[in-house]
Amino acid sequence: MNGPLYDDLLDQLRGTPARQLGDRLGLTSAGALQAAATALPVLLGALHHNTRAPDGADSLLSALDFDHRGVDPANALGTALAGGGSGAGILGHLFGEHRAGAADAVGQATGLDSDRASTLLRVLAPVVMAYLSRRLFTPQEADGATTPQPSADGLRAALGQEVDALRATAEPHPGLLSLLDRDHDGDVDLADFTGVDGNGPLPVQTAEMRSPRPRI
Repeated sequence: MNGPLYDDLLDQLRGTPARQLGDRLGLTSAGALQAAATALPVLLGALHHNTRAPDGADSLLSALDFDHRGVDPANALGTALAGGGSGAGILGHLFGEHRAGAADAVGQATGLDSDRASTLLRVLAPVVMAYLSRRLFTPQEADGATTPQPSADGLRAALGQEVDALRATAEPHPGLLSLLDRDHDGDVDLADFTGVDGNGPLPVQTAEMRSPRPRI
């Protein structure tokens, strides 16, 4: 568990997880992995946008600490595939009433219908949160120098680096970022689905999100 967040996340979905995800979506393992490769940047981009909002990084850090710390990403995937978990709530916080727009964008990029694209995001969201929590709170001596600092600034920096790297390489899906980056600001965030200023606070930064123990 070392290296870029996106690459490591995708690696952990290979094999049995991809097969299970494919069974849920009606895809082959390879097709499910490609769909996940397309959806992960959307989730990471939205989380990055979250950290740029006032108190957003602190709220996300608190949620990762209190609600997702100690959760194994594989277990989070299994729970989500069975219809449980917090995926719907996470997407609600990230996208608010524009969740359908995010799913439509992923569906356009993957060829999935809106229902399956929505399911893909719902299933992957708790996996991403569990993975981020594990990376954030794993001691550097155990995980390596690329482990994010367990702080709001460290979280913001780690997610920012991921977005910059994806933008620079245009991976994993040719043209994906240009498709999703609808406001052409070089970032995949809520502004691409809502038309709001990408530097402003998220519409879903509610009092609940900013509480000492937000549930994302």
